[in-house]
Amino acid sequence: MAKPKLEVRSGQYAGKLPRDTFRLRFMRRFYDPAFKVEADALDRLEAIAWDAYENGRKAPVTVKAGADYADPDYDMSVEWKEAHDRLARAALVQRDPQTRSRVLVVNGAARNDGTCPGEVSKTWRLSEIVRDELESASVQADMLDLSRLTSEYQYLIHPCKGCVSTAMPLCHWPCSCYPNHSLAQDNDAMNDIYEQWMAAHGVILLAPTYWYQSPSVLKLMIDRLVCADGGNPDPTTTSGKDARKAKQIEMDGWPFPKHLAGRAYGVVVHGDVAGIEGQRRALCDWLEWMGLVDAGASSKLDRYIGYYKPYATSHAELDEDSALQEEVRNVAKAMVLCLPRLRAGEWPAVDQGLPSPRPK
Repeated sequence: MAKPKLEVRSGQYAGKLPRDTFRLRFMRRFYDPAFKVEADALDRLEAIAWDAYENGRKAPVTVKAGADYADPDYDMSVEWKEAHDRLARAALVQRDPQTRSRVLVVNGAARNDGTCPGEVSKTWRLSEIVRDELESASVQADMLDLSRLTSEYQYLIHPCKGCVSTAMPLCHWPCSCYPNHSLAQDNDAMNDIYEQWMAAHGVILLAPTYWYQSPSVLKLMIDRLVCADGGNPDPTTTSGKDARKAKQIEMDGWPFPKHLAGRAYGVVVHGDVAGIEGQRRALCDWLEWMGLVDAGASSKLDRYIGYYKPYATSHAELDEDSALQEEVRNVAKAMVLCLPRLRAGEWPAVDQGLPSPRPK
């Protein structure tokens, strides 16, 4: 069978913005009348930002990649290299058998009392139960509260740009799409989040159900973790984002490295009237696709809180549901029981070394 011709399809992108539209969007960030006293300074800053945009200065500060990369002379983003090196250090510590067991607890709800809802989320309360249970068993619990995306100044997860759908080697580990300073796509939280995942021996995800699915704050993180499943740790091989080179590398044979494989996971999903089972299955399927293994039957939970009851009394419903609280504790307890065996290579669900006939 003849190999398909490698093409890079184009024609969708509408091109760069005209100057007046760019200026309008730039100045919109300074809508508050208090900025008017700095109008001249803003004009100067806008001119600099326009020049960066027009000339595509995505990574304005670079360093030579060095001997550890396929192309040592490649001008590599300093920010990407720092993130890559942090992940490498975290991986060494994580693999050290003397390291204290560590679990990343992810609160996947968008609500907190520091923004419009004015109240904590039930998911946060459940994540506190998990953290307390882990810490009581001398397991380090690192909290990742994704509701910070809705309440914290310039704490962002930018959307995945879908590089993997062009070719897997174009998707770098960690993600090199951000920051993109020419587009003001900065303050991206994912490099810190990648490090938290890399440092963990286990991960427990907790999430409410929004319209049958995961909240957008959680989905943003999920999409950006695609680079952990087959991502390219050497962006010099693709000269940055050269799509044609990436396609050729993939066709020549790509190993699809699973950078987070072998960690344990637990999942807690809750809702009010529908959709919890579908979301729980989707989260578990995603984690297992990345090579994580469940911490046992008790580590996967979906439950309703205040089924068809008013939203206004949902926290009171949680107060009364002591059985649910105990089930959530059991998710953490399952993780505690799993980790020693997992780290010793004794957990039954650990990869058995069977080659995949469909690597992707």
